[in-house]
Amino acid sequence: MPQTKHAITDVQTLLPGHLPQLAARSPDAHKGQFGHLLVIGGDRGFGGAALLSAESALRSGAGMVSLATRLEHVPAALARLPEVMTVGVSSANQLMGLLEKISVIVIGPGLGDASWGKSLLSVAANAKQPQVWDADALNQLANGSVALPANCVITPHPGEAARLLGISTAEVQADRLKVARALSQTFSAVTILKGAGSLIASPDGRVSRCDQGHPAMATAGLGDVLAGLVGALLAQGMHAYEASCLAVWLHATAGDRQGTFGRGLAASDLIPAIRQLLEEQSPCLK
Repeated sequence: MPQTKHAITDVQTLLPGHLPQLAARSPDAHKGQFGHLLVIGGDRGFGGAALLSAESALRSGAGMVSLATRLEHVPAALARLPEVMTVGVSSANQLMGLLEKISVIVIGPGLGDASWGKSLLSVAANAKQPQVWDADALNQLANGSVALPANCVITPHPGEAARLLGISTAEVQADRLKVARALSQTFSAVTILKGAGSLIASPDGRVSRCDQGHPAMATAGLGDVLAGLVGALLAQGMHAYEASCLAVWLHATAGDRQGTFGRGLAASDLIPAIRQLLEEQSPCLK
């Protein structure tokens, strides 16, 4: 594992009352002030992942949300999320016009490892906007087929973290703090190492830990919701580390609330709970 350098050694626990906050909105606020987020993903068989990210971003306050996905997923996306501007793309060239209007990119949910996803990721990797790389984007980063741009947040689970550092998942879990710091230093990116006791590490040495969460969250799609949430907070002007800390806490605490109903938690169950918690922590109006 690469050696890391960090200026700050204390790990901060994320607690209510001590969380980063979004600023309140003025009475004359308009959508253009809160970013235009683009979700890129949803290859054949994985369209739901990108939809979850887009819905999460929309419900977490992004001013506008677009979705670039497979053409055959467009009807389902429009039926489920008419507020999201969904575009069917078959090639990387079709992304270029979209990127001119975008302030934040979330890429990876359902992206897959076929040529379609690789071509779209190559375009994103050369874009200048702040980005959230999740899921299959991280797997492609791990195999060396693409380089991570500046201003990124990466959101690996332990298996993805292991692939990114060339170690085993057991080694990741044996020293999660060391791994989170190593990832943030190696890729010069804010890192969210997911799992029980999620860690958020910044290249400047800051690290926070979230002790919220519930075993009912052990189900598919929750990472897609988190990626969209982080992107929405970035779109609304938060810095990457603060956005990541707030997003992780909101996501885990929403899981706590929904987990009280027991097994059978669906990823989309978290989205209304996140919206409610965000309003409690950062009211839209003072």
